[in-house]
Amino acid sequence: MASQNYYDVTEWAAGNAYDDIGEVINSIIADIKKRQRDSDIDGGGKPGAVIFIPSGDYHLRSQVKIDISYLKIQGSGHGFTSSSIRFNVPENEWTDLHELWPGGSRIMVDLTPSTEDEASGAAFYIKRKGSPRISSVEFENFCIDGLHFVDDGTDNPNPENTYTNGKTGIYIAGEQDSFRINGMGLVYLEHGITVYHADALSIHDNFIAECGSCIELRGWGQASKVADNLLGAGYKGYTIFAQNFGGLLIATNNIFPRGISSVHFDCVARSSITGNRFHSFYPGMVVLENNCSENLINSNHFYRSCEPWVPLKGFDNGLDDLYGIVSVNGNNNSIIANHFSEIIDKENILPVDAKPVIIHLVSGKGNYIAVNHIVAATEAAQPENAESCFSTQVEAMLSTQRAEPVDIIAVKVEKESVQNIILDTGTEKQVLLKRDVNAFRALPSVGGCRIND
Repeated sequence: MASQNYYDVTEWAAGNAYDDIGEVINSIIADIKKRQRDSDIDGGGKPGAVIFIPSGDYHLRSQVKIDISYLKIQGSGHGFTSSSIRFNVPENEWTDLHELWPGGSRIMVDLTPSTEDEASGAAFYIKRKGSPRISSVEFENFCIDGLHFVDDGTDNPNPENTYTNGKTGIYIAGEQDSFRINGMGLVYLEHGITVYHADALSIHDNFIAECGSCIELRGWGQASKVADNLLGAGYKGYTIFAQNFGGLLIATNNIFPRGISSVHFDCVARSSITGNRFHSFYPGMVVLENNCSENLINSNHFYRSCEPWVPLKGFDNGLDDLYGIVSVNGNNNSIIANHFSEIIDKENILPVDAKPVIIHLVSGKGNYIAVNHIVAATEAAQPENAESCFSTQVEAMLSTQRAEPVDIIAVKVEKESVQNIILDTGTEKQVLLKRDVNAFRALPSVGGCRIND
C-alpha cells in the first residue's frame, strides 16, 4: 500500500505534469503543508514526503517553490546527453541521430527569466525564514534541461554556444542544513546549482555539464562536500565556485573544459581539494583569491591543453599563461603531490615566447609547495578530419608519442608573497623567488642532468 506521503506527479489530481510540472509539484507541496500542520505528534508530526517523477518529458512553466523540510524529489534517470554536440551538427543531419534531446525523467525549463532577478529563471527555488533552518531537502536522479542558449550580443556565430539564458536548475536562496543533490543531470542552464549559506551540503555523483556555471556556493557556508561528480562549465562561468567557506571538501570529481576555472575559492579557509582530475583549455584551473588560508590541494591531476573543437576555438577565459595553472592569494596553504600536464604548442602560448607558469604565489605568506610532478610538452599533431568533438578530444588526450619538451616556470613567487617553502617542484631554473624571504630546494640531478631541465 502506497504511503500518503508518496506522490507520483503523473497521478496527481491538480494540473497536468506533462504540460506544467511546476504547477503540479507546487500543488503537492501545498497538500503536504495542509496535512502536516502539527510540529509534535507523539514525537513526530512533519515527516515530509517523496515526490516521484517517472521517465518522461515534463515542461516546467511555473517555478517550483519549496519551503518545507524533509522533501525528496526523485526521478528514474538523470537523462543527460550532449546538447552542445547536437546543436553543432547541421540540422539536416539530425534525422541520422539516435536521439536528439536529453531523456530519463526530464524537466524542460520553459520559464522566461527577468534580467532584474536572477532567481526568476530557477526551476526550483528553495527558501524558508525562521527557525529552525529548512533541512534535508533532496534532489535525486532526474534531468533539468534549460533547452536553449540565446544570443548574448557577442560575436558568437551560434547562439547555442553562448552559455546564456538566465535559467538556473536549483536555486537555494537562504540558510539550510543537510541538503542533498545526488545523481542529477543538468544541461544547458546558465547556472546549474546556486546555493547561499550552505551547511552540511552534499553534492554527489551528478552529471552537470554544458552549463554556464555548474556549482556556485555563495554568501558563506561550512562543512560541505562536492564529490564524485562529472562537471564541465562554459567559458564564461565557474565549474566549482565557493565564497567565504570553511571546511569544504572537493574530492574525486572529474572536471572537464571549458569553465573559467575548475575550482575558484574566494576567501575560503581550512578546506580540501583532493583526488580530482582537472582538464582545462585555459590557465587559472584552481584559483585561491582574497586571503584563502590553510587549504590543502593534494593528489590531483591537472591537464592543461588547447581547445581542439572548431566551433569553440577562439573563446577563452581571458587569462594568459603567466597567470598560472594554480594561482594563490593567501596564507599557509599546502600544494602537495599533484601531477601537472602542461601540453601546449609554443605558438599557442600567450604572451608570445613566454614560459607558462604552473604554480603562482601572488600574495600571502607561509604557503607550502612540495613534491609536485610537472610534465610540459607540445601537443602531438591532431588529425585534420576528426569526426566529432568526442573523437577530437580523445585523440588530443591520448597522443603523447610525438611531443617535445616546453620550457616552463614551475613556481613563481611574487615579492608580495613571503615565508613560503618550495620543495622538489622544479629545478633551479624553473623556480622564481626571492631566496632571502622564502625557502627552496630544487629537484635533484639524475646522471649529471637536472630533472625536467
